[in-house]
Amino acid sequence: MILSARRKLAPVRKPDRLTRSLRALERTASTSRVLNLLAIAADSSQRPEYSQHPLFRNRVLNNALIVKHRLRSDDLFLFDEARPTATKIIIPFERSDLSLGGQSFFVGQRGWIDLLREACNDPSDMTRDLATLRMIDMLPSLDPFLLREHLRRHGMIVAPCYFALSPSDLEQMQGFVAVEISRLIDLAYRDSGRVNGAAAARLVEALLSTDVDERLEPLRETLVLEGESFKEGVFSWKGFLYYKWMLTRLWPQLTATAGEIGQMVITGAREAETARYVDDARKRLQQGVVLERAAVLRTIKVYDDAFEDLIDNGKPQAFREFLLRAPDMFLSLGEKVGVISHIASFWRYRFPEGQPAIVDVEEAVDILQDFDSGLSASLAV
Repeated sequence: MILSARRKLAPVRKPDRLTRSLRALERTASTSRVLNLLAIAADSSQRPEYSQHPLFRNRVLNNALIVKHRLRSDDLFLFDEARPTATKIIIPFERSDLSLGGQSFFVGQRGWIDLLREACNDPSDMTRDLATLRMIDMLPSLDPFLLREHLRRHGMIVAPCYFALSPSDLEQMQGFVAVEISRLIDLAYRDSGRVNGAAAARLVEALLSTDVDERLEPLRETLVLEGESFKEGVFSWKGFLYYKWMLTRLWPQLTATAGEIGQMVITGAREAETARYVDDARKRLQQGVVLERAAVLRTIKVYDDAFEDLIDNGKPQAFREFLLRAPDMFLSLGEKVGVISHIASFWRYRFPEGQPAIVDVEEAVDILQDFDSGLSASLAV
C-alpha cells in the first residue's frame, strides 16, 4: 500500500536491523552510514557557525537522523525505480527520549516531499532543504569529506561542525592527494614543457579545490575528455583518493574491531536460539570483514593499475578510461567502504580503546544484527 501525503507517518519499527533502533542510534556518533544531527546540535548549537550555515534551515529536519539504508524487499514498493540503497530520514517524536519512537521516510519514495512537510510542520516549499536532501541522496555514503565536497561543489556552504573531519585529518588527506596528483601532473606535462613547477602546483591546488575550472583545461585536453565527463571523473577520482587515504587508517581499526567482537562479553540470560545467533554472527562478521576488505581492494586496484600504467608508460588512455568509469565505480566503492567504516567507527565510539566490550544481550544482538545485515547486503552485490 502506497503511503499517502496525508497519512500519518509510521513509527520506526523496532526490528529495523539496519538502523538498529532509535535508542541504539542515540548512542551512535555520526559515521559513514549515520548522520546524527541530534548529537551535532547538542555539541555545536551554541556556536555562531551552527545557526549561520546550517545543514538544513528547517529546525525539525536539522535535528533528525539521516541513515544510508540498504533497502529490503518490503521497502521496494515505495519507489518507482529499483535501487539498492536509499537515504532514510528519521524524525524523533521526542528529542530528549528517542525510545519513544519517531517518524521515518525515504528521500525519493512516492510522496516524500509531502511527508517531509508534514513531519517538519512546514507548509513552505523548503526549496533549499529539498535540494540538500537530494544531494545527500546522490552519495553512496555519508563520509564527511565527500559530503562536504559534494555540497560545496553544488554551492551549499555548511558549517564545519556538521562534518566529523578534524583540521589535522583534512590536512593529512590533502597532503596524500597532492602527492598522487603531483606525480600525474609531472608525467603528463614533463615532455611538453608547457607546465613548470609553479604551474603544476597551481593545478594541484585546482584539483583539490571544489570547482573544476579553466585551470584544469590543459589536463582535460591531455586526457581528451569533454567538460561534464571530466568534472564527474575528477570528483570521483578525488573520492577514490580519499578512500585510499582513509583505508590506510581503517585497516588497523577494522582488524582490532574484528578481534574485539570475538571477545565481547555479553551479560544477561539468553535463549538457546539467541545464543546460537550470537555465536554464528560473530563468525560471519569476522569472515565478512575479510571478504569485504578483499572486495574493496579489488576496486581500488582498478584505479592503481590505470594510474601506474600511466606513470610507467606515459600513456593517458588507461587513466582516461578510468575517469570515464569512475563515477559508477565510486558509488559501489563508497557503499562497501561505508559498511566497514561504520563497523569500525561505531564500535570504537561505543567501546573506547582500552575498555572492555561488555554489553547486555539485547544490545549485543542489536549491534551484531546491524553489522551482519550491512556486510551481508554489501557482499551480495
